[in-house]
Amino acid sequence: MSTSKPKHILVAPLDWGLGHTTRCIPLIGYMLSQGHIVTVAGNHSQRKFIEETFSCIDFIHLDGYNITYSKWNKYAQAGLLAQLPDILKTIKRENNWLLDLTNQRKIDGIISDNRYGLYHPSIPSVIMTHQLMVQSGLSKFIDRNIQKIHFNLFTRFGKTWILDVPGIPNLGNSLSHSKALPRNAEYIGLLSRFSDLVSRSSPFINDKSADVLIMLSGPEPQRTEISQLLWQQACRYPGKIAFIEGSENAMMPANIPAHITYHKRLTSKQLFQILERAGIIICRSGYSSLMDLAVMHKKAILIPTPGQTEQIYLAKHLHKEGIYYAATQQGFDLVSALKNADSFPYKMPLPEASFNLFKGIVKNWVDSL
Repeated sequence: MSTSKPKHILVAPLDWGLGHTTRCIPLIGYMLSQGHIVTVAGNHSQRKFIEETFSCIDFIHLDGYNITYSKWNKYAQAGLLAQLPDILKTIKRENNWLLDLTNQRKIDGIISDNRYGLYHPSIPSVIMTHQLMVQSGLSKFIDRNIQKIHFNLFTRFGKTWILDVPGIPNLGNSLSHSKALPRNAEYIGLLSRFSDLVSRSSPFINDKSADVLIMLSGPEPQRTEISQLLWQQACRYPGKIAFIEGSENAMMPANIPAHITYHKRLTSKQLFQILERAGIIICRSGYSSLMDLAVMHKKAILIPTPGQTEQIYLAKHLHKEGIYYAATQQGFDLVSALKNADSFPYKMPLPEASFNLFKGIVKNWVDSL
């Protein structure tokens, strides 16, 4: 419990899937444990997830960026760049929203997870990110120019908190360790919604008869496409499978084989219990998912979202380092991937201390408000 006067902190994660929301759970939980007041801002899906975790938390609606990925993979990044004018309008709109909010409510500090408009001229504001070196997949010239825009947006905030550990080994490699850092940057370690549960978890499972966990996530239409691909192969697989759609809007299969346990979406505690029992996880290579895998020391097969160059970069890097096995969505074969993963080295990433680094940094920042 903090000895300082309770502070009112606004936490606002990006709405690009639920990954940005899930990784804010340790921050929110820690600040609440210190006696501070937390208000979370987000859309309907984010609200439902947050309220499942913190039943009595204050929540306020904030429209999302509504970023979409092209169905045609080779045009995905061009499609994202085409949305840049709309993204900049959203940044301006959410900044106006913040100014209106702070005229109505007393806010002592703001933590934004990749929402670039939530900076304030007089209230200390932090932006949290894992991506310093943008991986557009288009050209180094474009990457450098996007990075300049990126860093300029960071300077509007008092601090930039980078979700990784300094030095080597780390999780993000050059994605989170660019040659130049924003002037206000600080590494705060890794954040996982499971970090407070994992100390009570069972030892690492190395039983080949344990469940294969297929855990889906991410934006449409790619989430549905990989769901259809993996479901067909899961139905033919002879072993036990836990299949989690990661979306309440998914259409439940008409016939679910006896060897498959099917879920649309789970609370964090429910998911943790399934993760504990899993022998290997098949999932996207989103950064929040990687942090969850790392804290639980789980083996995984990563299938990056086609066209999402950040996920492709991370999957390739982690495969090369012998940390996680990676495969492409095109031509993916479940049986072959599991066979190849069986002989993969799976060097366990980063110690438990990496997930506690943020506490001292957050405490010092909140106490300074």
